[in-house]
Amino acid sequence: MGVAKKTENNRIYYVFFGMLAIGLFIFAKMSIIQFKEGDEWRSKADSLTIKDEVIPANRGNIYSADGSLLATSIPKYTVYFDPSSPSNEHFEKYIKGFSDSLAKFIPKRSAGEYESYFRKARSNKKRYLHIATKLSYTQYMKLKSFPLFNLGKYKGGMIVNQVYVREYPMGLIANRTIGYERTNDDKTITRKGIEGAFTDYLTGKEGKRKVQKMSKNLWKPIHDENEVDPKDGYDVITTIDVYIQDIAHHALLSSLEYYEADHGTVVVMETNTGQVKAIANLGKIGDGSYRETVNYAILERHDPGSTFKLASYLALLDDKKADTSTIYDTHQGVVTFSNRRVTDSNRRGYGKISLARGFEVSSNTVVTQAVNQAYKDNPKQFTDKMKTFGFNQKLGLDLKGEPSSYIPVPGDRNWSKIALPWMAYGYGILVTPLQTLTLYNAVANDGELVKPQFVKEIRDVNVSIKTFDKEVINPQIVSPDVVKKMQAVMKNVMTRGTGRLLNSADFSMAGKTGTAQMNYGKAKGGMYYASSFVGYFPADNPKYSCIVVIHRPTKHSYYGGDVAGPVFKRIAQKIFTDVPSLKEIKNIETPSQNAVKDYKTYYAQVKQSGSSMPNVVGLPAMDAVALLENLGLKVQTVGFGKVAKQSVQSGEKITKQQTIVLELS
Repeated sequence: MGVAKKTENNRIYYVFFGMLAIGLFIFAKMSIIQFKEGDEWRSKADSLTIKDEVIPANRGNIYSADGSLLATSIPKYTVYFDPSSPSNEHFEKYIKGFSDSLAKFIPKRSAGEYESYFRKARSNKKRYLHIATKLSYTQYMKLKSFPLFNLGKYKGGMIVNQVYVREYPMGLIANRTIGYERTNDDKTITRKGIEGAFTDYLTGKEGKRKVQKMSKNLWKPIHDENEVDPKDGYDVITTIDVYIQDIAHHALLSSLEYYEADHGTVVVMETNTGQVKAIANLGKIGDGSYRETVNYAILERHDPGSTFKLASYLALLDDKKADTSTIYDTHQGVVTFSNRRVTDSNRRGYGKISLARGFEVSSNTVVTQAVNQAYKDNPKQFTDKMKTFGFNQKLGLDLKGEPSSYIPVPGDRNWSKIALPWMAYGYGILVTPLQTLTLYNAVANDGELVKPQFVKEIRDVNVSIKTFDKEVINPQIVSPDVVKKMQAVMKNVMTRGTGRLLNSADFSMAGKTGTAQMNYGKAKGGMYYASSFVGYFPADNPKYSCIVVIHRPTKHSYYGGDVAGPVFKRIAQKIFTDVPSLKEIKNIETPSQNAVKDYKTYYAQVKQSGSSMPNVVGLPAMDAVALLENLGLKVQTVGFGKVAKQSVQSGEKITKQQTIVLELS
């Protein structure tokens, strides 16, 4: 019996010491986990429920030269409700008012249904109820003022995710130049135009904040403050003038519709600086309407036809191969080179006429004979001259995709016995509309060839980061005497040549018509015409140069003077008649006394307002932005023009870095 009791006691000891050993092992393991491996395990646990979330930086804005907004990132807010966050006291006190307000704001449920939905979610400990998606700033601020939500994130349970959506206030006008951004299926982003070319400046630096997992794929910010605040991108100030852009767009659209053409382009450039003030590219789409589909002005190379005759004339005169008074026989409108005929639009020819008269009436027989006689023994002299005019190379535009112009040279596989005379009147070569305009602009600019410019400044709010000055490609393409002769000849085109029907007693123009015959084969529509007009205005001391090219007109006419010329005239006419006087344009650098007075008034407002919101309704957008940013505020604008509405009312208290939204007229 004593042995049995001893055996039983031993068993108890074994169990006791076994349990003690297990306990000591567990304690030791817990100590190791707590003190030695604690950081590692906490990190692993946090990695499953806590993560760093990237806060995208606000992309910079794109502005026109006059301060109108062309592209901007508008904040959009997605709002959730955590019904477990409010205390019982706050929940019971405000849930009815919150439900009533929400039913009026988002009437997909009644107030009673909302209240029942929130109470049930609270009892089931649901913590991430979706309320609304992509609210505007004004809508978000209204929702934030509702009972419960006005208590803040922790006391009121309001959870907000903010994203920025790229918007273009001018819609499709000039959008192939301003550009766009598109998110692809693989989540990569494609950017075109200025958006793409200057994306390094427009893109800011991302921020970072910690978020905690609430449920599957739903995360909630842990702190009110960000670990790293995002830094907004720089703003890009373009050379585009919204007023001139509007004129160019609608003038081109009207002609395309009337002649039922396939597509067309217009570029208006400031003569002295090369700044592009307007660029419109419209192509016909499936429903017969016209949209900005391709940037034809920059990307489309084709035979320019008669507008290229300017290059031939500049070469002839500068090389002293002929003079404007040199006489040529048009041979009843037909001349032959290697059994290939060149004809004039006037089938009877013009008899014997001067070289200058040949340009005025756009005689193909005159220019081909003149160039062939002058350069047939040394065609390289002619093609080398074309290089000095900027051809056979790119203009070096900031926008991506510009092709090099193409001029065949002796020895090329495309060189033949007819290459030289064909080139003389704009065939067998490939040139973009903007490259053609650049040459005409050089003549308007007394021989100085300048690079077309689309952006003039990069700005961080009101601090200039980088300016883009005028770039000269060739300071003098031909002698000043030759430039003056061609300026006179192009004036005569408008008074007694192919552009005479466009002439106006109210304002002067100089330019050249062009009608190029294209043949792209049956698969691409066969033979058709491209109608063009290029020149500058006023004829003396020109302010702007302009090119119009319209492809495949199918109704009424196809001649450049009929189809493209009226677009050029309409643009010049609107600028002349709607701007008070050209004298005012010339003195544009002189500060307006009214502007100086307004500035002093605005500056006084800044000094007096202190920490309260000033009234900026009625001010131009740029003035309002400058005023508010001088107060340390962040400004978002919607639309363009003058301020019609401000998100914070006049007299309300403001804080540094607060965001103010201005709705523009």
